[in-house]
Amino acid sequence: MRSLEDCNPIAAAVYFLAVTGIAMFSMNPCLLFISLCGALLYFLVRNRSRGAVTHLWMLGLFLVLFLVNPLFSHNGATVLFILNNNPVTLEAAVYGAAAAVMVLAVLYWFRSFTQIMTSDKLLYIFGGLSPKTALVLSMGLRYVPLFSRQAAKIRHSQTALGLYKDDNLIDRFRSGVRIFSVLVTWALENGITTADSMAARGYGSGRRSRYTIFRFDGADAFLLAVTLVLFGSTAVSVGSGALLFTYYPSIQPPAVTPLAVSGCVSYGLLALVPTILEAEEKIRWTCLKLKI
Repeated sequence: MRSLEDCNPIAAAVYFLAVTGIAMFSMNPCLLFISLCGALLYFLVRNRSRGAVTHLWMLGLFLVLFLVNPLFSHNGATVLFILNNNPVTLEAAVYGAAAAVMVLAVLYWFRSFTQIMTSDKLLYIFGGLSPKTALVLSMGLRYVPLFSRQAAKIRHSQTALGLYKDDNLIDRFRSGVRIFSVLVTWALENGITTADSMAARGYGSGRRSRYTIFRFDGADAFLLAVTLVLFGSTAVSVGSGALLFTYYPSIQPPAVTPLAVSGCVSYGLLALVPTILEAEEKIRWTCLKLKI
């Protein structure tokens, strides 16, 4: 097996949709805790100590989300204390903690998603679903760095001509307006040039073909099958109400049934899939290095 980053983009995208979909549409604390642990573990395996700032930011976000709900929502039967004549309930605090865990889990998963699903992989997926959408997306991604570089060129040219000074607020504002005006004119002219070039090369005149470096092989099919099976098992447990966790007016956890246990175990395995793939690849490379 390969790591999730080296798998086919379709298999990787389906995995991220499955693992985040369960986390976003279920408020069961067990599933949310499993999702956060799996996302955090995979993020640590990929980034190690490079994401220290991210962890601090996530911790601050967790505290804010955890405190907001009990301070503004006073539903619940168990009153912990009174603050400014408003009751702070246990149910609101638990719900706030669960919501904070859900947000952090989804954010960690999407941080890994942005690292793995690069622009070429997204274009590969959208190119198969909708070629026109892929074309618009590729052109949009291309114009972002072009705009940045062109704006820098215009700014440097105006600085060399002495049209404004950095320490003058009014001159900086006038320069910004002038740069924006020139940039819009350049973008319109470049768009017309691109359209004429595409028409001259016969765009839209025949059947469209595409080139890709990605291939869908047996390992990708296996990952896709495992993802769908584990996701289906968890979705059945969530959809049947076996994992329904009630917060208001009082906390009522779901009964421990075989269906509920199978849902938690399936989602736990699903959340650990990328970490297992990363560990398996590292172990395999270590063994190959020892044989040299």
